[in-house]
Amino acid sequence: MKTARGKRSAPFRELAELRARLAEAEETLRSIHTGEVDAVVVAGKHGPQVFTLKGAEHAYRVLIESMNEGALTLTVDKMILYANQCFARMVKCPLEQVVGSSFRRFLSAEDRAALRRLLRLADRSGSKIQVLLHAGDGSQVPAHISLRPLARNGPKSAIFGMVVTDMTEARRTEQLLRALTHRVVQVQETERGRVALELHDNITQLLCAILVRCQTLASKLSPCDGPLKREAIILREMLGQTAGEVVRISRHLRPSVLDELGLVAVLRDTSAEFAERTGVALKLSCVELTARLPAEAELALYRILQEALKNVEKHARARRVTVCLSQQGGCAQLAIKDDGIGFDLDSPPARRSEEGGLGLLSMRERASYVGGALEVKSVRHSGTRIEVRIHLPPPSTAKRRRSKG
Repeated sequence: MKTARGKRSAPFRELAELRARLAEAEETLRSIHTGEVDAVVVAGKHGPQVFTLKGAEHAYRVLIESMNEGALTLTVDKMILYANQCFARMVKCPLEQVVGSSFRRFLSAEDRAALRRLLRLADRSGSKIQVLLHAGDGSQVPAHISLRPLARNGPKSAIFGMVVTDMTEARRTEQLLRALTHRVVQVQETERGRVALELHDNITQLLCAILVRCQTLASKLSPCDGPLKREAIILREMLGQTAGEVVRISRHLRPSVLDELGLVAVLRDTSAEFAERTGVALKLSCVELTARLPAEAELALYRILQEALKNVEKHARARRVTVCLSQQGGCAQLAIKDDGIGFDLDSPPARRSEEGGLGLLSMRERASYVGGALEVKSVRHSGTRIEVRIHLPPPSTAKRRRSKG
């Protein structure tokens, strides 16, 4: 009986030992966390190793200094408590002149206000902004700032960690891609103009010649040739419709009325053609601009209207569309609004590709190409509104263009 009782008590002793060791480990972790322990001894293959707080700090410093991004710690008053060498190189200042100074010295007044707002929201996720850092040599460095609170012992003694990413190369790449996109648009417009000219001067003339011959054939047929005469008349009507469609395609590729009569005329023609072809009610209102836009800007607005109406026709299921050309200060504004089903602007582009996502990208690029800005507002089942603003040229420039025209 003693032997059996001893066997049963062995697991309980092991369990008690495990509990004691777990309690000891928890106490050690608590002491490390509260700063009561200065060193930790860890047993290893080569004997016990001592890790001190100083050694851990050194490892973190090596990590921070080896980063390709700027790393700082700031007080709530934007005083720099620590900065790594990468940030010092970024702002082109000696590190000893960076640490202890105010981070505001590297920011414009506008970016300082943005940083103040960022510090207030630093407890939330996504505390990031884009700024222009003013470097020590007078240059400006585009940068991305991410901020997180590290310690908070009251509102006046908070310490923040900041990561600063140099966006110079990213901006340069973005500019190269934008320039390439603009070049593609230019080549595309040139090719559209060439195809439109070919359609107008060759295909349309051939169709018209065939139409005349068909009309002549129909007129020469006697009433006795009833079936043949009817067939000739049907063929003549089909040729007329085909010629009209070719003219429409040619006009859409490169509207000559845009160069000859200006933006308002082409907006009227495009709106009338859309309403007649689709049956969607379209209301157009245009004001006289104080200056005529450059040819590229007028073409951009026309293409944006084309793309917007195409999206309405394919996706919106709208019954009414309004198009308004107005002047807001020194900008020309074109607004296209429909009462269709709308779409979710926050959805990923891949999901919006079937709802005109690529069309929106094209419109933004065209507006950007001529120095304009495009804004899209849409809500599910509440329609879509597209606004594009382009700066009007100075009066002297407009007068020179009218005199040349």
